[in-house]
Amino acid sequence: MFSAEGAVGSQLPVHESGFTPEELNELLSFFESNEPVSSNSSSENSSRAIYSPDERKQRRKISNRESAKRSRWRKKRYLENLTNQVNKMNIENRRLKNRLHLVLNQCHVVWGENEQLRSESFALWAKLLDLYWTLAAMQCNHDN
Repeated sequence: MFSAEGAVGSQLPVHESGFTPEELNELLSFFESNEPVSSNSSSENSSRAIYSPDERKQRRKISNRESAKRSRWRKKRYLENLTNQVNKMNIENRRLKNRLHLVLNQCHVVWGENEQLRSESFALWAKLLDLYWTLAAMQCNHDN
């Protein structure tokens, strides 16, 4: 039948299902039971002859219970996976918000420094212009 190691070791898309190897082993154990498997062949007709209607009904109830149990188990794993994803995304969201806050603070500091440098630049240009006017006036006086 199936071997859990063979299924995990083969090229099955384990990551796409979201199941861990342990979960796959547990799932495979459901299929490795020794209960007869019904098929659409003539063996089904022979099993009907072997089992009474009450026995078939009882076996169907058991099969339905097991199927429901597997379904609940899959749903539980799916919800756990979604919960883990939500938790990871919340952590990532918080990390990104903190990073954005730091970048905005740095931007504000740099903006303030730029404003200060721009103001100093205008003041230095004004002094330079005054020096040019003074130099020009001194040259005019020297030439006269």
